[in-house]
Amino acid sequence: MPETCTCGSQLPPDAVFCHKCGKPQREIAAVESEAPAPPPLPLPAPVVPAPVGSAPVNFRNMDALKTALMAAVLATFLLFLPYLNWLAAGYFAVFFYRRRTRQSVNIAAGVRIGWLTGLMTFAILAALMVLVLRSPGAMEMMKVLAQKDGSFQQMLGIMQNGPQLAGLLATLFVFVTFLSMTGGLLGAVLTGGVNPRPRGGNNV
Repeated sequence: MPETCTCGSQLPPDAVFCHKCGKPQREIAAVESEAPAPPPLPLPAPVVPAPVGSAPVNFRNMDALKTALMAAVLATFLLFLPYLNWLAAGYFAVFFYRRRTRQSVNIAAGVRIGWLTGLMTFAILAALMVLVLRSPGAMEMMKVLAQKDGSFQQMLGIMQNGPQLAGLLATLFVFVTFLSMTGGLLGAVLTGGVNPRPRGGNNV
């Protein structure tokens, strides 16, 4: 570094500028401040597929409705086995539902499937009774059978009496739905598809 400036002034040691003329005595490298690096972008959260749960058993579940209807028709054909046919209808409705959907069925879902089966079974029986009441040929046949068998005579008397018929239908509804729900519960237990009910929510 020169001790004197070009203007003749004596420079102190390590002088950057001349104190007289202001001429710079050495090149000052401009330290460019580095721009801060942008913060790293957060990685997208991994997409975790939602667990595939069983569809709820209600009137929007077409698989449940189809299996319940199938079991209800089966129970109607087995009408000569009263009570047992309605119990079997709920059981086989759960069995058919598991075969159709490949899903496990807990106790609550089994009872619901049995309830749907009982509703459809009762609807079929009520429709058959209405057809008998509105069919003159069927009523004549009932009268002929009533002359030979006392049980048919009692049934004919109930069907021709409005309040007694309403009471019969109410009793039939209770028996059919209760036994079908019991069959659905047994189906859920005995077919090995029971899952523990999760806390804070409903399963199937």
